Amino acid sequence: VQLQASGGGLAQPGGSLRLSCAASGSFFSINTMGWYRQAPGEQRDLVASVTDNGRTNYADSVKGRFTISRDNTKNTVYLQMNSLKPEDTAVYYCKADRVWTGMGFRDYWGQGTQVTVSS
Repeated sequence: VQLQASGGGLAQPGGSLRLSCAASGSFFSINTMGWYRQAPGEQRDLVASVTDNGRTNYADSVKGRFTISRDNTKNTVYLQMNSLKPEDTAVYYCKADRVWTGMGFRDYWGQGTQVTVSS
């Protein structure tokens, strides 16, 4: 299973970016897909997640600004980031939790994508 993230880049404060992460490979289902971020010298923290039935969870710091969504037909998760702040600057990672491959459940991480918010 591979997770391919895209959409990072440079944005000004108050601006917007949209991240995408597509899962590919041999699997039958993915329970939860989410986004984490890690700033230099910091731990990797959950930003937002969405289950296969659409239940979402957000970090307090992004509530009202970020929106996570998921297209199960494309095995893709999106993160719409609005009203960006400099403190949103980090490497963003997508994650697929409890992926059923037919040989058990596993979690997978995608490669990171850099998001920089600066004027």
